[in-house]
Amino acid sequence: MNILGVFLAVGCILGTVVIEGTHPTALINLPAFLVVVGSSFSACLVQFSLKEVGSALKHIGWIIAPPRINLLSQAELLSGMSATARQQGILALENSVGSASDDFTRTGIQMIVDGVDKDALAALLNNAIDVEQQKLEPNVKYFEAMGGYAPTMGIIGAVLGLIHAMSLLDRPDLLGASIAVAFVATIYGLVLANIICLPIANRLRSINHELALYKYMTLEGLVSIAASENTMMLKRRIAVFTGQSSD
Repeated sequence: MNILGVFLAVGCILGTVVIEGTHPTALINLPAFLVVVGSSFSACLVQFSLKEVGSALKHIGWIIAPPRINLLSQAELLSGMSATARQQGILALENSVGSASDDFTRTGIQMIVDGVDKDALAALLNNAIDVEQQKLEPNVKYFEAMGGYAPTMGIIGAVLGLIHAMSLLDRPDLLGASIAVAFVATIYGLVLANIICLPIANRLRSINHELALYKYMTLEGLVSIAASENTMMLKRRIAVFTGQSSD
């Protein structure tokens, strides 16, 4: 759906161009592309470290294939581990480490097996969630920054194009086409910001929140297991995350 949204947005723009009688190739302009995309990217290099830029570009893949987050499946796993711990003892959970789908859950289970008390477990897992969110936030801010710089770079490109157009005042046959090309940079800037960068930033932020929700629910379940609470209490703890009844 994320990719479909981009194609639909660009398709609507191109469709409008065609309806108005302009050929889509009129929007192809290499200098405008260099000014908008190149300058926006370069401005972000000033604001972010190379490591942060690399991380942000790497996480574009989440737009196509986001992390698999299944709250209901995780709730079932936690309930099953709770029942196992009460029937067979905490050490029996060691066999459940391999059934966990993520490192966060596996680490939590292993800490319970190692005898970490519930307060220390909660503190350690809370810290892990906070640190992860802090590491992921620059990915969002990078694309927000790109979305902020792109329209301004588009204006710069338009001004540069108009400066070139002014040099053609003595050639009216070329003046109209030159002015049209000047405004292509503005379109590039607005499209890059409002169809690509800002939507990517918002989607990444949404995924970050979903990951945090998943891990906070897991934390609640693991703390319940570490406290030797019954399975029904665990279900009540995590029902608020899944939106399902604990009965």
